[in-house]
Amino acid sequence: MRVSSVERKTRETAIKVRLNVDGSGKGEIKSKIGFLNHMLETFARHGLFDIEMEIEGDLHVGMHHTVEDAGMVLGEALKIALGEKRGLKRAGFFIYPMDETLAMAAIDISGRPYLKLDAKFKSRKVGDYPCELLEDFLRGFISSLLATLHIKIFWGRSDHHKIEAVFKALGRATREACETEERARNEIPSTKGML
Repeated sequence: MRVSSVERKTRETAIKVRLNVDGSGKGEIKSKIGFLNHMLETFARHGLFDIEMEIEGDLHVGMHHTVEDAGMVLGEALKIALGEKRGLKRAGFFIYPMDETLAMAAIDISGRPYLKLDAKFKSRKVGDYPCELLEDFLRGFISSLLATLHIKIFWGRSDHHKIEAVFKALGRATREACETEERARNEIPSTKGML
């Protein structure tokens, strides 16, 4: 089974995660940021990952540290669970339509962290959640996973829908990248021989 547990404790945050890559989409997320809980549950559901997370942070100074570190810890857990990555598809892609919004995620678990984000929002916040934290979460996630990620929001009216469509597309693209290929089950998916 491809599972992992990670704990990260700093002066700013304390985060625990248990991840099963080959799960059924159960997300049990506990933080004091309701929108973050919703997005991580959405990622779990669409990725078919089982994710248990306990997230605490210095919310008295803002959500930035908490959201960024949540992305980092989740990326680290996924990296550990994938192990040597033998037989891994490695890359995944999905375009998700959510009502009036269309968002794309393309990921390559390449060993090289890179983020290209094309997203525009009408408001600074969704409720009390700053829209700019989408980029902080994604940067944290790919920096620990060591993955290349391209995200594009083509259009949409609701900023809530835009961010949620990104997490749905990301979940599905990541699920595809984490699938294994029977014909290449003993191979590292790189001409370098390592990722």
